[in-house]
Amino acid sequence: IRLWAWKFTTDDAMAVSNVQVAFGVTANILSAISIVFLNKMIYVSFNFPSMTLTLVHFVITSVALQICAWLDVFAVKRVALTSVLPLACSFCGFVVFTNLSLQYNTVGTYQLAKSMTTPVILFIQTVFYNKPTSTPIILTTLPVMFGVFLNSYYDIRFNIAGTIFAALGVLVTSVYQVLVGSKQSELCVNSMQLLYYQAPLSSVMLALIVPFFEPVFGLPFEITSSAMGFVLLSGVVAFMVNLSIFWIIGKTSPLTYNMIGHCKFCVTLMGGYLLFNDPLSFNQLFGILSTFGGIVIYTYLKLEQQKQSQQYSRLYTRV
Repeated sequence: IRLWAWKFTTDDAMAVSNVQVAFGVTANILSAISIVFLNKMIYVSFNFPSMTLTLVHFVITSVALQICAWLDVFAVKRVALTSVLPLACSFCGFVVFTNLSLQYNTVGTYQLAKSMTTPVILFIQTVFYNKPTSTPIILTTLPVMFGVFLNSYYDIRFNIAGTIFAALGVLVTSVYQVLVGSKQSELCVNSMQLLYYQAPLSSVMLALIVPFFEPVFGLPFEITSSAMGFVLLSGVVAFMVNLSIFWIIGKTSPLTYNMIGHCKFCVTLMGGYLLFNDPLSFNQLFGILSTFGGIVIYTYLKLEQQKQSQQYSRLYTRV
């Protein structure tokens, strides 16, 4: 009877966990796609600086998390700021180098470079964290990256400065995503508890960096109620994006989140085609199908691994 009860609660917990992950992934995809179109409109309509907007996003995230803490949505856990500093530094590097990559490269080159975070994450996890990935899982990343390549190759142009910034962006982004997962385990904190410290720390660091890249005085945009309204709305959506990123990586892995990122890229392309009549070639459509195919197989293999892990746990308990 005890064994049956343990089996039931384990299966039930796994089912609940899968539902939670599915909900988190859905929330991340919807919020991330929404913020892409919101930010694009803010850049085009109001000429709002991109890095300054990122700073606003993290300030709003910091305030929102403080409100959540006051409302007892989560318990604040004491964490040494020095332990969160590498995470904040890598985030700032991620913002700076991805913006420079987009500035010095075409959109196609920028997107292709972003897809290279997948193999870099695999390398970091294997070499530095002793977390080898199975061959079938590695193989599922190939059609995903191939699909991204097909959607980007028509716009690929290389130059020395752009290549350097793109490479640095890939490296720092990969380190950031790995740290988001490892720090939650290392410090025994959840996504909100970790982001509670990282968001204000990153805000201060970005505030020091932004003046080197964007004008502080004589801002190139007009401050209107409409502009501030959209900036505030994008900040609220950014809070959802930031929180769901930490939550997904904490519940799954940096590689899983990276695969979700490729999925969002394809959904954004399809959304542009369906909603705004953006051109979509046959090669791009084939690339989207290739990416989605790889993600479906990856999801299936990860679920099978989870089932096998549960079966091993039951056998061990019986013995």
